[in-house]
Amino acid sequence: MTSPPWTLALDDGRPRPSVLFPRAACRACPDRQSCTSDASGKGRHLNLLPQPLPEIQTQNRADQHTDAWKARYALRAGCEATISETTRAYGLRECRYKGLAKTHVQHGLTAAGTNVLRLADHDTPGVYPTRPTRSHSPFQQLCRTLLSSTE
Repeated sequence: MTSPPWTLALDDGRPRPSVLFPRAACRACPDRQSCTSDASGKGRHLNLLPQPLPEIQTQNRADQHTDAWKARYALRAGCEATISETTRAYGLRECRYKGLAKTHVQHGLTAAGTNVLRLADHDTPGVYPTRPTRSHSPFQQLCRTLLSSTE
């Protein structure tokens, strides 16, 4: 199906290509249910990204399958896991206090408490754990490196 001429529409204050398919064409289309959930029967309206952005997005998606990208993302994955842990287990999403200074203190204490709990979970040298060990976080690896360098 071809669309009528594209126009520029303001989206977030920036001009973006806009495509509006005719109502009659959308109603007759067999893929309408998978294309749009609009129950009013209006034609499909698409706001597209400006020209360089889809190319950048396509390149970034292709890069995600390379080993170099996966190695770089592994560092971020550890941070994401920590944020998820503090959000879910320790209620970091909602602050108990009002004001930026008190909120900052709560976040700092929550982070410190998380590190203390991780250190407590750290394996003692010479003692074998009764459960299978999970992979060590970068923080735990740093602690082991510092501990071994002082001995």
